[in-house]
Amino acid sequence: MTRIVFMGTPDFSVPILRMLHEEGYDLLAAVTQPDRPVGRKRVLTPPPVKEEALRLGLPVIQPGKLRGSAELDEILSLEPDLIVTAAFGQILPKELLDAPPLGCLNVHASLLPEYRGGAPIHQAIIDGREETGVTIMYMAEKLDAGDIISQVRVPIGENDNTGELFERLSEAGTRLLKETLPAVIAGKNDRITQDHEKATFAGNIKREQERIDWAKPGSAVHNQIRGLSPWPVAYTELDGKTVKIWRSEKAAGKSGTSPGEIISTDDGTITVQAGDGTAVRILELQPSGKKRMETRGYLNGAGSHIKPGDRFE
Repeated sequence: MTRIVFMGTPDFSVPILRMLHEEGYDLLAAVTQPDRPVGRKRVLTPPPVKEEALRLGLPVIQPGKLRGSAELDEILSLEPDLIVTAAFGQILPKELLDAPPLGCLNVHASLLPEYRGGAPIHQAIIDGREETGVTIMYMAEKLDAGDIISQVRVPIGENDNTGELFERLSEAGTRLLKETLPAVIAGKNDRITQDHEKATFAGNIKREQERIDWAKPGSAVHNQIRGLSPWPVAYTELDGKTVKIWRSEKAAGKSGTSPGEIISTDDGTITVQAGDGTAVRILELQPSGKKRMETRGYLNGAGSHIKPGDRFE
């Protein structure tokens, strides 16, 4: 029976871990990130993979940093035949990459060589792509540059957000890995070298990428909003206070108005002028210090003073 160490951290990784367990592979341990403080009260919270691993009765290893750590020695001492990673969140040192006889596989949420890096799902939506996918690949020392074993394509709807696409890609990646593993274990899988000249990168989202620039076309603003929802969430300012925008749709602009200006508050939404004569309709938002809410509720309450001509900055 193939001995596997699984390495992953967020919700994306959980179905993959569960599938490996259900398929009867010999899971030696689940390696995941340390527990982190979450929320305003900074409650120490385990990552989703830890919770699932404990539910399945698996040993859990949580290195703060792998390289040179006691946890690395512990993983090596398990002598796995194969390591499977999915959104683990750390770069694996060479001694770990070289250890398993069957190698180290990664389930990456893009069609490599496109969108190497830590935020491929966010970036595909922000860029307005109509399609992305999942790649099963051999891990290499260079980030997401290893040989491709298999891929599957997944469409992106014009109103899909990152959370929705995460779920679909996780499901697709789970199915693809299930189909791919038997060939890998038998040594009969494909191994395709990436075209490194075609590589694009999707680094972790930075704070400056979260602020909305209303001078951009409405399609770009809409893509930014859905690409950053439900985390870390795009934001703007109204009356000097931060407003997070959770959900939107594209709308027609109005001549004679400037970017950021509110065109209308009809039908329980707020339509805001963007660049190139286009607009964005805000469907769900979160005022500073408040909970996330539908725009209709905001306009009927704390935002009842909002009117056409007011401006988001």
